[in-house]
Formats: sequence, C-alpha cells, structure tokens
Amino acid sequence: MSINKSYAVFGLGRYGRAVAEELVNNGAEVLAVDMDMDTVNSAVETLPVCKCADITEPEVIKRLGISNVDVVIIAMASNLEASVMAVALCKEVGVETVIVKCGNELHQKILNRVGADKVIFPEKESGIRLARNLLTAGFSEMIELDSEISMVELDVKSEWVGKNLIDLSLRKKYSINVVAIRKDDEITTTVDPAMPLEKNMQLIVIAKTAKLQKLK
Repeated sequence: MSINKSYAVFGLGRYGRAVAEELVNNGAEVLAVDMDMDTVNSAVETLPVCKCADITEPEVIKRLGISNVDVVIIAMASNLEASVMAVALCKEVGVETVIVKCGNELHQKILNRVGADKVIFPEKESGIRLARNLLTAGFSEMIELDSEISMVELDVKSEWVGKNLIDLSLRKKYSINVVAIRKDDEITTTVDPAMPLEKNMQLIVIAKTAKLQKLK
C-alpha cells in the first residue's frame, strides 16, 4: 500500500481522524466519513473530502464510490454491528483491503469471518503508525525509533538487482543507512558494500521518516 492508492476512513473519532490526517498530510487521496454531522464539521478543515453518511447502507456505499477505493479503514470499535455491516458491504463492492479497528478478541474473530483483511487493537497500534505503515510501500515493517527517525525493512527494487551499495549511493541519494541485509530468513549485520544485491534480499535501513517517500 502506498500514497498512490486511494483510501477511505469510516469513523472520525480520535483514532480514525489520526489515520485520515496522517494520510492526507502525506499527499494521499482520502475520503473521510462519519455518521455525525458535528464530527464532520469539526474535521473539514484538515480533511478536504469529508462526508456525513451512514456507511451501513448499501446505497450509501455505492453513492460514495467505495468500489473505486483501494483501502478502507473502519474505525468504529464501539459499534460492532456497524463495523460488521461496513466490512461486508466494502468486500461486496470489491474493495481490495479492509482494515478494522477492534475492541476485543471476540470482535476480531467476527470481523475476520465477515471478510476483514486486518483487525487492529487500538491499544496496540496508534492511528498515526497505521497511516505511516500504509504509506510505506515495499516496506515489510516500520519501527519509529523517535519522532523523526525510523527503521524499515525494504525490498530490493528490481533496478537495484546486480548492483552494490557503493554503486547505488543510497546514503547520498536517500539519506538512509543500511544496517543489515536479510536473505532467506537469515540476517547479516556485517554488510559488504561491494556485494551485488539479489532479488530475494531485503535491506534493513535507518532513515529520517520524512525521507522515506523518496524510496518509492
């Protein structure tokens, strides 16, 4: 998932709004939806495309054009019935990825059963972290070391195959430091900069979070 995909966020409480705003701030196309007009009115300044609608209604899902959205984040953990309906309707119209905020493990099982692709417990993953992970296409995981620096696992790009780290000058071009290389589930921390990169390798790098978009 990346900035090139389109997103919809259902539910604009603290978590949903954090996800939506982080996506928007990074240039992603986001449709934000909530069933409460006051909530929508308070969010329009930071979320350009913000709608008041009942996303448990099939006609509303069609009218909003959700079938054209790549990723839907459903952030209504306090309303299991609405979350279940939203998941089912999104999958019915062909949404590729549906991510749902969940309250407990029982709800997780129910949401997985109706088609959710990923269920998130809010106490385990912040809305901002989810948004940043969605935006880091090609990254297996992103770990924030502090407010500005992150460690990510990056797939070797096709155009990098056969070249080495000296040829690529990743530090100079992207301000990233390669700290390890993973190959076939084995991690090497003593990195030889003259070693040609292979397609099945992943680079474990440390970089400024703001610079990560350059790697796309």
